[in-house]
Amino acid sequence: MNEPASSKLSGTQLLVHSRPKTDFWRKTFYGYVTDNGHFFHLPAPCDFTFLARVNGQYAALYDQAGLMVRLDAENWMKCGTEFFDGRRHASVVFTRDFSDWSTMPDLSDTVPVWWKAVRKKDSIETLCSLDGKNFTSVRQGYFPPGTKVEVGVMCAAPEGPRFDAVFDSVRLENA
Repeated sequence: MNEPASSKLSGTQLLVHSRPKTDFWRKTFYGYVTDNGHFFHLPAPCDFTFLARVNGQYAALYDQAGLMVRLDAENWMKCGTEFFDGRRHASVVFTRDFSDWSTMPDLSDTVPVWWKAVRKKDSIETLCSLDGKNFTSVRQGYFPPGTKVEVGVMCAAPEGPRFDAVFDSVRLENA
């Protein structure tokens, strides 16, 4: 969804160069709707675990890369690493017509971070890890139950001229 400037599979890594002025956001605080970030996705069953290791060349305000679960333009969740206040942050946005946003300092300022999204019944739990084995729960939120969704990796460059993201170890498992 929303073709990036370029993307390339190199071994098991997906390298993505995002276009400028891209993002996923709806209404809250900023008052605008944007749905032009880059999303590489596949259909998922109602309950699942989705996992990927994420990194990028974070430099401009709100550069972001991570996971997305999407029902439609008004119902989605994204989690991953986002750059603001001069450093990386773990970031989660749940959207049900209006976006909300929660952050905390990222697990690292340089190395890749593993992200996991676990969908069960009417919720999604987001977790992160440095080693892909020991995960910390970041946030849980409501998500419409009983519907098939699209799940995958996303990235965007809301303020910068471009953003280079790297994804690997991508895995989708039925719950």
